[in-house]
Amino acid sequence: MRAPMTLLWLSLLTATAAGETAPACWMPGDLAYHKGDERVQKAAARIAPPQRMLAAYSPTAQRGVIRRVKLTGDKKLVALTFDLCEQPSEISGYQGGIVDFLRTNGIKATFFMGGKWMLSHRERTQQLMSDPLFEVANHTWEHRNLRVVSGQALVDEIKNAQVAYEQVREELEATQCTGPRGNRLAHEQAPRRLSLLRFPYGACSAAALDEAAHQGLLPIQWDVSSGDPAFAQSARAIEHQVLANVQPGSIVLFHANGRGWHTDGALPGIVAALKARGYEFTTVSELLAAGEPVVSATCFDSRPGDTDRPRHPLPVATSPFGFGWLWHGVASPAATSAHTR
Repeated sequence: MRAPMTLLWLSLLTATAAGETAPACWMPGDLAYHKGDERVQKAAARIAPPQRMLAAYSPTAQRGVIRRVKLTGDKKLVALTFDLCEQPSEISGYQGGIVDFLRTNGIKATFFMGGKWMLSHRERTQQLMSDPLFEVANHTWEHRNLRVVSGQALVDEIKNAQVAYEQVREELEATQCTGPRGNRLAHEQAPRRLSLLRFPYGACSAAALDEAAHQGLLPIQWDVSSGDPAFAQSARAIEHQVLANVQPGSIVLFHANGRGWHTDGALPGIVAALKARGYEFTTVSELLAAGEPVVSATCFDSRPGDTDRPRHPLPVATSPFGFGWLWHGVASPAATSAHTR
Protein backbone atom coordinates (compact mmCIF):
# COMPACT_ATOMS: atom_id res chain seq x y z
CA MET A 1 0.00 0.00 0.00
CA ARG A 2 2.87 2.37 0.88
CA ALA A 3 4.51 2.12 -2.55
CA PRO A 4 1.43 3.21 -4.57
CA MET A 5 0.76 6.06 -2.13
CA THR A 6 4.38 7.16 -2.37
CA LEU A 7 4.18 7.17 -6.17
CA LEU A 8 0.95 9.18 -6.06
CA TRP A 9 2.51 11.72 -3.71
CA LEU A 10 5.59 12.04 -5.89
CA SER A 11 3.48 12.55 -8.98
CA LEU A 12 1.53 15.32 -7.27
CA LEU A 13 4.76 16.99 -6.16
CA THR A 14 6.13 16.72 -9.68
CA ALA A 15 2.97 18.25 -11.17
CA THR A 16 3.07 21.09 -8.63
CA ALA A 17 6.74 21.74 -9.28
CA ALA A 18 6.11 21.78 -13.03
CA GLY A 19 3.34 24.29 -12.55
CA GLU A 20 5.52 26.48 -10.36
CA THR A 21 8.40 26.59 -12.84
CA ALA A 22 6.49 26.69 -16.12
CA PRO A 23 5.82 30.08 -17.73
CA ALA A 24 2.32 31.51 -17.89
CA CYS A 25 0.57 30.90 -21.21
CA TRP A 26 -1.01 34.36 -21.20
CA MET A 27 -0.64 37.68 -19.48
CA PRO A 28 -3.83 39.40 -18.25
CA GLY A 29 -3.91 41.58 -21.33
CA ASP A 30 -3.83 38.49 -23.55
CA LEU A 31 -6.92 37.09 -21.84
CA ALA A 32 -8.89 40.33 -22.00
CA TYR A 33 -11.29 41.48 -24.69
CA HIS A 34 -9.66 43.09 -27.72
CA LYS A 35 -11.70 45.60 -29.67
CA GLY A 36 -12.96 44.09 -32.91
CA ASP A 37 -12.77 40.46 -31.77
CA GLU A 38 -16.55 40.25 -31.93
CA ARG A 39 -16.81 41.06 -35.63
CA VAL A 40 -18.06 38.41 -38.07
CA GLN A 41 -15.92 38.11 -41.22
CA LYS A 42 -17.41 36.77 -44.44
CA ALA A 43 -14.31 36.22 -46.63
CA ALA A 44 -11.75 33.40 -47.03
CA ALA A 45 -13.40 31.31 -44.37
CA ARG A 46 -12.99 27.69 -45.50
CA ILE A 47 -11.05 25.51 -43.04
CA ALA A 48 -10.38 21.77 -43.34
CA PRO A 49 -10.74 19.58 -40.23
CA PRO A 50 -7.53 18.01 -38.85
CA GLN A 51 -6.68 14.50 -40.00
CA ARG A 52 -6.10 12.53 -36.80
CA MET A 53 -7.44 9.67 -34.70
CA LEU A 54 -9.91 10.45 -31.96
CA ALA A 55 -9.11 9.77 -28.32
CA ALA A 56 -10.68 6.55 -27.04
CA TYR A 57 -14.31 6.76 -25.95
CA SER A 58 -17.33 4.59 -25.23
CA PRO A 59 -20.81 5.02 -26.76
CA THR A 60 -23.63 6.15 -24.48
CA ALA A 61 -27.28 5.10 -24.36
CA GLN A 62 -29.54 7.23 -26.59
CA ARG A 63 -32.24 8.79 -24.44
CA GLY A 64 -33.12 12.09 -26.09
CA VAL A 65 -31.93 15.59 -25.22
CA ILE A 66 -31.53 17.17 -21.80
CA ARG A 67 -33.38 20.47 -21.42
CA ARG A 68 -32.94 21.19 -17.71
CA VAL A 69 -32.28 19.40 -14.42
CA LYS A 70 -34.77 18.64 -11.66
CA LEU A 71 -33.10 19.51 -8.36
CA THR A 72 -33.93 18.17 -4.93
CA GLY A 73 -34.60 20.19 -1.82
CA ASP A 74 -34.04 23.94 -1.91
CA LYS A 75 -31.08 23.98 -4.29
CA LYS A 76 -31.09 26.97 -6.64
CA LEU A 77 -28.57 26.25 -9.35
CA VAL A 78 -28.54 27.58 -12.91
CA ALA A 79 -26.21 26.90 -15.84
CA LEU A 80 -25.37 29.79 -18.16
CA THR A 81 -24.30 28.50 -21.58
CA PHE A 82 -22.79 30.37 -24.52
CA ASP A 83 -22.63 29.09 -28.10
CA LEU A 84 -19.49 29.77 -30.14
CA CYS A 85 -20.61 28.62 -33.57
CA GLU A 86 -19.29 29.25 -37.04
CA GLN A 87 -20.68 28.42 -40.48
CA PRO A 88 -18.69 27.23 -43.53
CA SER A 89 -18.45 30.61 -45.27
CA GLU A 90 -17.52 32.87 -42.36
CA ILE A 91 -15.17 33.50 -39.48
CA SER A 92 -17.48 34.40 -36.61
CA GLY A 93 -16.48 36.52 -33.64
CA TYR A 94 -15.48 36.23 -29.99
CA GLN A 95 -17.29 38.45 -27.49
CA GLY A 96 -14.50 38.76 -24.99
CA GLY A 97 -16.40 41.28 -22.89
CA ILE A 98 -18.74 38.48 -21.86
CA VAL A 99 -15.83 36.26 -20.84
CA ASP A 100 -14.15 39.15 -18.99
CA PHE A 101 -17.34 39.73 -17.00
CA LEU A 102 -17.65 36.05 -16.09
CA ARG A 103 -14.00 35.86 -14.99
CA THR A 104 -14.10 39.08 -12.99
CA ASN A 105 -17.20 37.96 -11.09
CA GLY A 106 -16.26 34.28 -10.71
CA ILE A 107 -19.30 33.08 -12.69
CA LYS A 108 -19.10 29.50 -13.94
CA ALA A 109 -20.33 28.84 -17.48
CA THR A 110 -20.31 26.27 -20.27
CA PHE A 111 -19.19 27.15 -23.80
CA PHE A 112 -20.48 25.06 -26.71
CA MET A 113 -17.83 25.50 -29.39
CA GLY A 114 -17.99 24.68 -33.08
CA GLY A 115 -15.01 22.74 -34.39
CA LYS A 116 -14.32 25.25 -37.14
CA TRP A 117 -14.61 28.08 -34.60
CA MET A 118 -11.96 26.37 -32.46
CA LEU A 119 -9.52 26.28 -35.37
CA SER A 120 -10.13 29.91 -36.36
CA HIS A 121 -9.86 30.98 -32.70
CA ARG A 122 -7.19 28.60 -31.41
CA GLU A 123 -5.81 30.80 -28.65
CA ARG A 124 -9.23 31.81 -27.32
CA THR A 125 -10.27 28.15 -27.35
CA GLN A 126 -7.20 27.25 -25.29
CA GLN A 127 -7.88 30.06 -22.84
CA LEU A 128 -11.44 28.81 -22.27
CA MET A 129 -10.59 25.11 -22.06
CA SER A 130 -7.85 25.73 -19.48
CA ASP A 131 -9.85 28.02 -17.17
CA PRO A 132 -11.35 26.04 -14.24
CA LEU A 133 -14.31 28.45 -14.15
CA PHE A 134 -15.45 27.17 -17.52
CA GLU A 135 -16.55 23.98 -19.22
CA VAL A 136 -16.23 23.43 -22.97
CA ALA A 137 -18.44 21.26 -25.17
CA ASN A 138 -19.15 20.19 -28.78
CA HIS A 139 -21.35 22.40 -31.00
CA THR A 140 -20.64 20.45 -34.23
CA TRP A 141 -18.14 21.26 -36.96
CA GLU A 142 -19.82 23.91 -39.16
CA HIS A 143 -23.16 24.49 -37.44
CA ARG A 144 -25.32 22.59 -39.92
CA ASN A 145 -28.93 21.66 -39.24
CA LEU A 146 -28.68 18.03 -38.08
CA ARG A 147 -32.39 17.53 -38.50
CA VAL A 148 -31.80 17.32 -42.26
CA VAL A 149 -28.14 16.22 -42.54
CA SER A 150 -27.64 12.45 -42.85
CA GLY A 151 -25.13 9.72 -43.64
CA GLN A 152 -21.38 10.41 -43.49
CA ALA A 153 -22.02 14.17 -43.42
CA LEU A 154 -23.89 13.71 -40.14
CA VAL A 155 -21.10 11.57 -38.69
CA ASP A 156 -18.44 14.09 -39.73
CA GLU A 157 -20.35 17.12 -38.45
CA ILE A 158 -20.16 15.72 -34.92
CA LYS A 159 -16.80 13.93 -35.16
CA ASN A 160 -14.85 16.80 -36.71
CA ALA A 161 -15.62 19.06 -33.78
CA GLN A 162 -14.16 16.41 -31.48
CA VAL A 163 -11.10 16.14 -33.72
CA ALA A 164 -10.62 19.92 -33.76
CA TYR A 165 -10.80 20.12 -29.97
CA GLU A 166 -8.28 17.34 -29.48
CA GLN A 167 -5.91 18.97 -31.98
CA VAL A 168 -6.07 22.34 -30.24
CA ARG A 169 -5.59 20.70 -26.83
CA GLU A 170 -2.53 18.84 -28.11
CA GLU A 171 -1.07 22.12 -29.35
CA LEU A 172 -1.66 23.60 -25.88
CA GLU A 173 0.04 20.63 -24.23
CA ALA A 174 3.12 21.18 -26.38
CA THR A 175 3.59 24.65 -24.87
CA GLN A 176 3.91 23.32 -21.28
CA CYS A 177 2.67 26.59 -19.80
CA THR A 178 0.26 27.44 -16.99
CA GLY A 179 -3.35 28.47 -17.51
CA PRO A 180 -5.42 31.50 -16.45
CA ARG A 181 -5.63 30.47 -12.78
CA GLY A 182 -3.33 28.71 -10.32
CA ASN A 183 -0.09 26.87 -11.01
CA ARG A 184 -1.47 23.96 -13.01
CA LEU A 185 -0.27 23.31 -16.54
CA ALA A 186 -2.95 24.63 -18.88
CA HIS A 187 -3.60 21.41 -20.80
CA GLU A 188 -4.12 19.47 -17.57
CA GLN A 189 -7.20 21.56 -16.82
CA ALA A 190 -8.69 20.79 -20.23
CA PRO A 191 -10.49 17.42 -20.58
CA ARG A 192 -8.96 14.98 -23.07
CA ARG A 193 -12.22 14.86 -25.01
CA LEU A 194 -15.55 16.64 -25.09
CA SER A 195 -18.48 14.79 -23.53
CA LEU A 196 -21.44 17.15 -24.15
CA LEU A 197 -23.04 18.15 -27.46
CA ARG A 198 -25.45 20.90 -28.48
CA PHE A 199 -27.35 20.57 -31.75
CA PRO A 200 -27.33 23.72 -33.91
CA TYR A 201 -30.61 25.64 -34.01
CA GLY A 202 -32.05 23.28 -31.39
CA ALA A 203 -32.86 20.87 -34.24
CA CYS A 204 -32.14 17.15 -34.54
CA SER A 205 -33.43 13.88 -35.97
CA ALA A 206 -33.57 10.34 -34.61
CA ALA A 207 -30.44 9.61 -36.66
CA ALA A 208 -28.64 12.60 -35.12
CA LEU A 209 -29.56 11.44 -31.62
CA ASP A 210 -28.31 7.96 -32.43
CA GLU A 211 -25.03 9.29 -33.84
CA ALA A 212 -24.43 11.51 -30.82
CA ALA A 213 -24.87 8.49 -28.55
CA HIS A 214 -22.62 6.39 -30.79
CA GLN A 215 -19.89 9.01 -30.45
CA GLY A 216 -20.25 9.02 -26.67
CA LEU A 217 -21.83 12.46 -26.36
CA LEU A 218 -24.69 13.65 -24.17
CA PRO A 219 -27.03 16.08 -26.02
CA ILE A 220 -27.72 19.27 -24.07
CA GLN A 221 -30.31 21.87 -25.04
CA TRP A 222 -31.95 24.53 -22.87
CA ASP A 223 -35.21 25.46 -21.22
CA VAL A 224 -34.57 29.22 -21.34
CA SER A 225 -33.57 30.94 -24.59
CA SER A 226 -32.34 34.51 -24.20
CA GLY A 227 -33.29 35.42 -27.76
CA ASP A 228 -29.93 37.15 -28.21
CA PRO A 229 -29.37 36.13 -31.87
CA ALA A 230 -32.10 38.63 -32.81
CA PHE A 231 -30.51 42.06 -33.24
CA ALA A 232 -33.81 43.78 -32.41
CA GLN A 233 -33.86 42.10 -28.98
CA SER A 234 -32.58 44.78 -26.61
CA ALA A 235 -30.50 44.15 -23.50
CA ARG A 236 -33.56 44.97 -21.39
CA ALA A 237 -35.69 42.48 -23.37
CA ILE A 238 -33.03 39.76 -23.01
CA GLU A 239 -32.86 40.37 -19.28
CA HIS A 240 -36.65 40.18 -18.97
CA GLN A 241 -36.84 37.05 -21.12
CA VAL A 242 -34.33 35.19 -18.97
CA LEU A 243 -35.50 36.34 -15.55
CA ALA A 244 -39.17 35.66 -16.34
CA ASN A 245 -38.43 32.04 -17.26
CA VAL A 246 -35.49 30.79 -15.22
CA GLN A 247 -36.11 28.27 -12.45
CA PRO A 248 -33.87 26.05 -10.31
CA GLY A 249 -32.07 23.64 -12.64
CA SER A 250 -32.45 25.81 -15.76
CA ILE A 251 -30.03 25.76 -18.67
CA VAL A 252 -29.93 29.21 -20.28
CA LEU A 253 -28.92 29.77 -23.91
CA PHE A 254 -26.78 32.74 -24.96
CA HIS A 255 -24.31 33.39 -27.78
CA ALA A 256 -20.79 34.84 -27.60
CA ASN A 257 -19.65 34.52 -31.23
CA GLY A 258 -20.46 38.02 -32.44
CA ARG A 259 -24.17 37.20 -32.69
CA GLY A 260 -25.02 37.55 -29.04
CA TRP A 261 -26.61 40.92 -29.73
CA HIS A 262 -26.75 43.01 -26.57
CA THR A 263 -25.80 40.00 -24.40
CA ASP A 264 -22.93 41.98 -22.88
CA GLY A 265 -25.39 44.63 -21.72
CA ALA A 266 -27.95 42.16 -20.38
CA LEU A 267 -25.65 39.81 -18.49
CA PRO A 268 -24.76 42.01 -15.47
CA GLY A 269 -28.42 42.62 -14.67
CA ILE A 270 -29.28 38.94 -15.11
CA VAL A 271 -26.46 37.81 -12.83
CA ALA A 272 -27.25 40.41 -10.16
CA ALA A 273 -30.97 39.53 -10.14
CA LEU A 274 -30.33 35.78 -9.97
CA LYS A 275 -27.85 36.23 -7.12
CA ALA A 276 -30.45 38.31 -5.28
CA ARG A 277 -32.89 35.40 -5.69
CA GLY A 278 -30.34 33.05 -4.11
CA TYR A 279 -29.10 31.32 -7.26
CA GLU A 280 -25.64 29.86 -7.70
CA PHE A 281 -24.00 29.47 -11.10
CA THR A 282 -22.64 26.15 -12.25
CA THR A 283 -21.43 24.33 -15.34
CA VAL A 284 -23.77 21.98 -17.16
CA SER A 285 -21.87 18.89 -15.97
CA GLU A 286 -22.04 20.05 -12.36
CA LEU A 287 -25.74 20.76 -12.77
CA LEU A 288 -26.33 17.25 -14.14
CA ALA A 289 -24.53 15.78 -11.12
CA ALA A 290 -26.77 17.75 -8.75
CA GLY A 291 -30.14 16.31 -9.79
CA GLU A 292 -32.21 14.38 -12.31
CA PRO A 293 -31.99 15.44 -15.98
CA VAL A 294 -35.28 16.39 -17.64
CA VAL A 295 -35.17 14.67 -21.03
CA SER A 296 -37.14 15.32 -24.20
CA ALA A 297 -37.42 12.68 -26.93
CA THR A 298 -37.09 15.38 -29.61
CA CYS A 299 -35.24 18.65 -30.10
CA PHE A 300 -36.98 22.03 -29.97
CA ASP A 301 -36.36 25.62 -28.92
CA SER A 302 -39.30 26.62 -26.74
CA ARG A 303 -42.05 24.17 -27.75
CA PRO A 304 -42.10 20.82 -29.61
CA GLY A 305 -41.95 21.18 -33.38
CA ASP A 306 -40.75 24.78 -33.49
CA THR A 307 -37.39 23.86 -35.06
CA ASP A 308 -38.83 21.42 -37.61
CA ARG A 309 -39.11 23.96 -40.41
CA PRO A 310 -36.88 23.07 -43.37
CA ARG A 311 -34.62 26.10 -42.90
CA HIS A 312 -34.50 27.16 -39.29
CA PRO A 313 -33.37 29.74 -38.49
CA LEU A 314 -32.96 32.00 -41.52
CA PRO A 315 -30.01 34.38 -41.82
CA VAL A 316 -31.27 37.94 -42.12
CA ALA A 317 -29.40 41.20 -42.79
CA THR A 318 -30.50 43.01 -39.62
CA SER A 319 -27.18 43.64 -37.88
CA PRO A 320 -24.33 46.13 -38.27
CA PHE A 321 -21.90 43.30 -38.99
CA GLY A 322 -23.81 41.53 -41.77
CA PHE A 323 -26.13 38.74 -40.81
CA GLY A 324 -28.22 38.13 -37.73
CA TRP A 325 -30.51 35.21 -37.02
CA LEU A 326 -34.29 35.12 -37.29
CA TRP A 327 -35.30 32.64 -34.60
CA HIS A 328 -38.85 31.42 -35.07
CA GLY A 329 -38.91 29.63 -31.72
CA VAL A 330 -38.36 32.43 -29.20
CA ALA A 331 -41.59 32.51 -27.24
CA SER A 332 -43.01 35.14 -24.98
CA PRO A 333 -41.97 34.81 -21.33
CA ALA A 334 -45.46 33.68 -20.33
CA ALA A 335 -45.63 31.01 -23.01
CA THR A 336 -42.18 29.70 -22.18
CA SER A 337 -42.86 29.66 -18.46
CA ALA A 338 -46.06 27.70 -18.98
CA HIS A 339 -44.21 25.16 -21.10
CA THR A 340 -41.16 24.65 -18.89
CA ARG A 341 -42.97 24.41 -15.60
